[in-house]
Amino acid sequence: MSSKYIRNRDGLEYSNLHKLALDIVEHGLYAADPYFAVLKSVKRAGKTIVVNGMNFEVYGSVHVIGFGKASKRMAMALYEVLGDLVAGGVVISPEGSERIGPIDIVVGDHPIPGKNTLEASQRLLRYLDEAVHRHDIVFVLISGGGSALFEIPADEITLEELGMLTRELMKRGADIVELNAVRKHLSLVKGGKLLHFIKAEKVISLIVSDVVGDRLDTIASGPTASDETTFFDAYEVLKRYGLWDSAPFSIRQYIERGMRGEVPETLKQGDKLLEKVTNIIIASNRISLEAMASKAKESGFNPLILSPYIEGEARHVGKVLGAIIKSVKELGHPIPPPAAILAGGETTVTVRGSGIGGRNQELCLSLAMTIEGLGNVVAVCIGSDGIDGTSPAAGAIVDGYVVKQAREQGLDPLAYLENNDSYTFFNKLRRAIITGYTGTNVNDLFVALVC
Repeated sequence: MSSKYIRNRDGLEYSNLHKLALDIVEHGLYAADPYFAVLKSVKRAGKTIVVNGMNFEVYGSVHVIGFGKASKRMAMALYEVLGDLVAGGVVISPEGSERIGPIDIVVGDHPIPGKNTLEASQRLLRYLDEAVHRHDIVFVLISGGGSALFEIPADEITLEELGMLTRELMKRGADIVELNAVRKHLSLVKGGKLLHFIKAEKVISLIVSDVVGDRLDTIASGPTASDETTFFDAYEVLKRYGLWDSAPFSIRQYIERGMRGEVPETLKQGDKLLEKVTNIIIASNRISLEAMASKAKESGFNPLILSPYIEGEARHVGKVLGAIIKSVKELGHPIPPPAAILAGGETTVTVRGSGIGGRNQELCLSLAMTIEGLGNVVAVCIGSDGIDGTSPAAGAIVDGYVVKQAREQGLDPLAYLENNDSYTFFNKLRRAIITGYTGTNVNDLFVALVC
């Protein structure tokens, strides 16, 4: 591994065990880095492109389009590999207009699509129409944030109406699957419908997954994937959150027309358009956990990946993970020490207090209280995007002595937990992990080392 992601490592390496836990997490971040993920997945041999062992012969030109928080770094790496095979492209990023060789990087809006997104999306579709031919290959670079960065609303629906509805759904607690069920049915490019605009017979989508479970139809609203949801599902989501009656007339009218079969559905399994696309996940929570497990094993630990699908209230998940650590330490179950317990996913926090924190630090605080007094145990939990909740930290590092250290400094761990003030707690103890924005997102990463 050629780089370090954690900026304040020197202040966190309290022991060799702490250092190793941070090393393992950095291996997870490296595996999630979109630039290195593309370099690992894509190779060139003359006019043959090899993607994860699959060969694609180049008979025409190669074009690169993309959208998402990781799209720019993915484009940099892909151009580095393919070089003069790339004829051009348009990639939509949340930051920085520039050119990478013949590829235009243009700016879109995030997290709510606006004027920049519409103009960038129209430019991308115009490129597909004018530059791409039947015998070409089109790479589509997809990552989290793509739903907002790439959007063409259906029929008479305006971007303002779509943005308003998106904000209301998010405010009322709709999850990503529910949110995307609505967005896909109000869009001309989501739910596989981007394929209508690509004339090339071969489409290769390289995907960085920010969705627990890696559902292709949910990542960036599945622009090149089949979709199980229907117009009726979109209607049900809006009814469930009390938004159907107040939704703009254009949106209600379009969904009603869809339920009557008067406008096309999203692409379903078996659609012939899907035969030309190969969707490949090159970075995900699971892939990062496997990289972390490999590093742990190389370091002499017995690795156990509990799950990449961990969800639930952060403080409750912290208690459960703490109980598993105790079981490993005291009973040698479900795996004997020296053990590396690994997990991933995305927890949630029900905010009741007024403090500064995030789900990863809240999980760590709850876990620290659960493992109080245990020796030779270190645990780390971070958000792979580098930002945890309302704090400037990515997460925290804890051990069996954090709670004792806090009390010696006059800090009450439970009070900080109840006030959702985990960052303030860990910052005072110099246990908060600072990475800054990492340029990727594969959800949250957890490791506990138990000796």
